[in-house]
Amino acid sequence: MGEDKRSLISPMFFLPHLLVSLLLLTLFPISCSPYSTPDYKEALSKSLLYFESQRSGRIPYNQRVRWRHHSGLTDGLEQGVDLVGGYYDAGDNVKFGLPMAFTITMLSWGVIEFRRELAAAGELRHAIEAIKWGTDYFIKAHSHPNVLWAQVGDGDTDHLCWQRAEDMSTSRRAYKVDEQNPGSEVAAETAAAMAAASIVFRSTNPHYSRLLLDHAKQLFEFGDKYRGKYDETIEGAQRHYPSVSGYDDELLWAAAWLNKATDDSHHNNYMAYTIHHAHDLGGVTWSITEFSWDVKYAGLQIMLSMIPMEGKNKEQVEILEKYKSKAEYYICSCLNMNNSTNVQRTPGGLLYIREWNNMQYVSSSVFLLTIYSSYLRKAGQTVNCDRGSVAYHHLLALIESQVDYILGKNPIGMSYLVGYGHSYPQRVHHRGASMEPFIESKAFIGCSQGYDTWYGRWNPNPNVLVGALVGGPNGTDGFMDVRGSFKQTEACTYNTAPLVGVFAKLHSIQRSISISTDFSYV
Repeated sequence: MGEDKRSLISPMFFLPHLLVSLLLLTLFPISCSPYSTPDYKEALSKSLLYFESQRSGRIPYNQRVRWRHHSGLTDGLEQGVDLVGGYYDAGDNVKFGLPMAFTITMLSWGVIEFRRELAAAGELRHAIEAIKWGTDYFIKAHSHPNVLWAQVGDGDTDHLCWQRAEDMSTSRRAYKVDEQNPGSEVAAETAAAMAAASIVFRSTNPHYSRLLLDHAKQLFEFGDKYRGKYDETIEGAQRHYPSVSGYDDELLWAAAWLNKATDDSHHNNYMAYTIHHAHDLGGVTWSITEFSWDVKYAGLQIMLSMIPMEGKNKEQVEILEKYKSKAEYYICSCLNMNNSTNVQRTPGGLLYIREWNNMQYVSSSVFLLTIYSSYLRKAGQTVNCDRGSVAYHHLLALIESQVDYILGKNPIGMSYLVGYGHSYPQRVHHRGASMEPFIESKAFIGCSQGYDTWYGRWNPNPNVLVGALVGGPNGTDGFMDVRGSFKQTEACTYNTAPLVGVFAKLHSIQRSISISTDFSYV
């Protein structure tokens, strides 16, 4: 996540570079080249490469991102558990369990909804590999029914150093949640991730699918029975991934995913859970305008609103209608169609939630909009907002505008998906990307040496972090391509994960339009 080293690195450190940049922009204003038709297939392929850049553990022989190498090979050793593997969350070298689990949930949801589209684009295998890299780790981390290793590494000491993952000399202490020290958010989100992934593997690897589902059930029961905030158990998480929304949303979210994964209409306690706890856990009381690794209500409401009403009793229908009402409040807020609260937009039209890593909210929003747009089209339904009725094509127009903004159709002509287009961030806030690759120079780079030699360099990063979605512009569409501007130039796995399914869907639509156009001339 964003670096908490603001007190360690003075903004004055970058002042000479910024003054030069401002002078150049004054003398030679940026001339944005015309935005070309987006290549959603290319964006999809590159987005999946990013997850290979974030791998921790022993890098496989078929790794496509060649500047990465083995790292974290002793993770868990001090605690007597194998915690090798998983993903680094962002530009640091810590494995934070909550955002990692959300990343896998979103990747899995994308495959579940757009499997055919991913296959048609030739990227289904890579998407499944990205999911399995996470779930293999979760299986290890869930070492006992009521024990989950929820973090490896310490964010505070890690942020004091600027080192490649292959060199890291900071603490690799592992942190767990258990019966005495609960962590319902991370237990429930990991349950959601494993339940969602079990659906992905159901047809191709049924044994693995059942294993994931067993873990998901145990984790949900653990998180629900032994309730407590995970960031009170793991104090370090509070400074980097604090649970502002609490664990109520994760419990409902996990139950919804288990309902989808089990699909046992006769003895489905998970559906009953989402119904009976709809009020006390906030599922039908919260009207939300954001969806993120912390706040799951909008995703929960969207998911449950698409459940068929056939065969449901009166109570279930009433509660599901309430979930749907909240889901459509979220949809309307994104479309600026509520009378009261709507999602703000930048002058250039980008959805804007907050200053720090705003793109995470954009990518998660377009994912939910894409899911719901497909649902509305198939069901032949519309959404009744305060300011009028909207159909699936209204959602699709917003989706395309947001994705195209990400890919470069914006006031400064910048693609915020690294490696895509002619102009993209060159100084991504990422340790490994900013230093010479380990495979070319195995000379150890020390903790402070990285700051002294690499962090403040004005040169572009030696390694392109292909497929990373950076934090993005500020509220006025301004963007500072500076390594120290981590609110804007740091990328996270949960930024890119929702886009995988969206890119696949948009490529499919783009391809079908192209085919229709070709046939019209025959």
